[in-house]
Amino acid sequence: MRFIEKNTIYLAGGCFWGVEAYFKKLQGVIDTDTGYANGEGTDTDYRRVKQTHHAETVRIVYDKNRLDLAEILLHYFRIINPISVNKQGNDVGEQYRTGIFYEDEKDLEIINSVVNYIQSKYDEKLTVLVERLENFVLAEDYHQDYLDKNPGGYCHINLNAFDEDLDTTEYKKMSD
Repeated sequence: MRFIEKNTIYLAGGCFWGVEAYFKKLQGVIDTDTGYANGEGTDTDYRRVKQTHHAETVRIVYDKNRLDLAEILLHYFRIINPISVNKQGNDVGEQYRTGIFYEDEKDLEIINSVVNYIQSKYDEKLTVLVERLENFVLAEDYHQDYLDKNPGGYCHINLNAFDEDLDTTEYKKMSD
């Protein structure tokens, strides 16, 4: 019998529909929820998100015994443009900013390590926020599992990229 050790990370990567659909495919992800994070106040919704300055965010619950945070973040950087400000794909606005929001202070070392690794590949400064999670508000029911319910729905993420091998060798060497 295998022991499940749950951990949670929150990722803002533009429209949350595609981010959720991508991470649901990842072995070791236990659950995902779309929502709004790191804005003003503890209440918002899709119509008010611009006024409350929340980011469209996906809560990812994963089994640390099957998947590590570094691998999740390498996948995350595969599907976003980390130097774009408040824009991913055709989605433009503060609510589409990129960010890694954490609850556990112990995750910060891994997050910073991956961010520094990705930064080494760019001349421009990354614009991905790294912040403690604040004010996560669950999105409306129709946003949950949206692309499962609406397979033809808009998605700026190439969901087929998931099927390509993720090369972690270079990152792991750098970490050692």
